[in-house]
Amino acid sequence: MNPLKDALTGLMTRKDFHDLLERALEERRGSEAPVSLAFVDIDNFLRVNETFGHAAGDAVLVALAGRLTEIFGDAGVLTRYGGDEFAVLFPGLEREQAFLLLEKARTAVAAAQIPTMEGGPAVDGLTISAGLACYPLDGRLKSELLRKADQALYRAKLTGRNKVRLAYDEKMVPKTSHFTQTQLERLAKLAAERQAGEAELLREALDDLLAKYGVNEIERWV
Repeated sequence: MNPLKDALTGLMTRKDFHDLLERALEERRGSEAPVSLAFVDIDNFLRVNETFGHAAGDAVLVALAGRLTEIFGDAGVLTRYGGDEFAVLFPGLEREQAFLLLEKARTAVAAAQIPTMEGGPAVDGLTISAGLACYPLDGRLKSELLRKADQALYRAKLTGRNKVRLAYDEKMVPKTSHFTQTQLERLAKLAAERQAGEAELLREALDDLLAKYGVNEIERWV
């Protein structure tokens, strides 16, 4: 069966991307052959829709999809993951190789004038952020790689956008046994208020610390 295409951009759908990732990891089971994946997000995309309208925003998504597809070429499989977020799979690429391609894409987008629609104004200063994770360096499970790439994208956004961030070793992630009962109760209450998992809030807190102090400084604390 032919894979479905995203109705707007013509890219692979999210479901087919997950299927492709699962097959790539299954093929590498027990080996060290690399596969890299990244999440790519348009910075401040809401501003494009508010300034130029949703039709123009759709045109920007289509133009950007074409630009990224051209840059990644045969090395990467681009997907419309949802909204203004893309995912890209780099089968066979080491982390450093995938990083260089993402950096090439980031600088190319930042320097480009992205058309909004035929005869319409172009968008200047559009930027993208990306988070990158690699098998087996950053994990061997699909869920682990997706989570680490997503966290890396979150850090790219948190630290100023227009950046590519790598997954990092999570050995410094705090364990709940280090918290007092009062702290755990507060964490549970905050998780309920935000409708989020407690582990997610802990990871967000760690990302904030990383952005403020850096990995080297935090590693001296643990």
